[in-house]
Amino acid sequence: MKILFIPLFALVSIAASCNSSAADSDESANDSISNSEAQIISESGLIVEILEKGNGPTPSQGDLVKVHYTGTLKSTGEKFDSSVDRGEPIEFPIGVGRVIQGWEEGISQLNRGSKARLIIPANMAYGAKGKGTIPPNSDLIFEVELIDFKEGPKPIVHEVFSTEGKTVNKTATGLEYCVIDEGKGPKPIAGDVVTVHYYGYLKASGDKFDSSFERGEPFKVSLGARQVIPGWEEGLALLNEGSKATLIIPYSLAYGDQGYPGVIPPKADLVFDVQIMKIN
Repeated sequence: MKILFIPLFALVSIAASCNSSAADSDESANDSISNSEAQIISESGLIVEILEKGNGPTPSQGDLVKVHYTGTLKSTGEKFDSSVDRGEPIEFPIGVGRVIQGWEEGISQLNRGSKARLIIPANMAYGAKGKGTIPPNSDLIFEVELIDFKEGPKPIVHEVFSTEGKTVNKTATGLEYCVIDEGKGPKPIAGDVVTVHYYGYLKASGDKFDSSFERGEPFKVSLGARQVIPGWEEGLALLNEGSKATLIIPYSLAYGDQGYPGVIPPKADLVFDVQIMKIN
């Protein structure tokens, strides 16, 4: 989940609530699958209508997929986003939380070259909060084309850094940082592009909420451009290229009183293991 930097398809996994119609939904899903190969209704409520079937296998978890899409509100038909209009498909690794749940499940069922309509219930999209021009509790429709996919980066096993026996420094803002291994390169300044691997977890529980290591792909951030939370802006500027460090970020420098619904609780202090791979 990339919650440091929120794209349109920010990963927010919102659990589906049970209701009394679940049994009926399961029954209708089975009927749809058996009666029509062109429509698949999953137990989650996602409907995948195959408009044009492609060839070959479907993508596997971690594969880098290239997709064209047009998104509309189911209730009004109003278009809210379209890669087709921009003339540029999006690319993302499937199955690692980069996009909404309805996309994760729907795109993974398509062959290369397939065109489909994804009818996504609100609890597999942006839920009760909505996002931008998408109102709360909105069911969405996406016309998608799986243009291509290829094997994505391999996950990297990361063991949480130990700060035992290390000096933990604290800044005036309340940020704490501990250098595990100090790099030999320069420190970044505003405007530099920092390539960094990270592993983020909640300080209170130790629960992981995001990891570039697991995606096998570091993240690039332009320092000072407010692309990330304030704790990252301050923390990265303290570290030399090549350094490994732990950042302990108070909620005031992270997601504040509100948190990030479904992922970061309100007033949650965060911990990030970071590794500065490169500074440009």
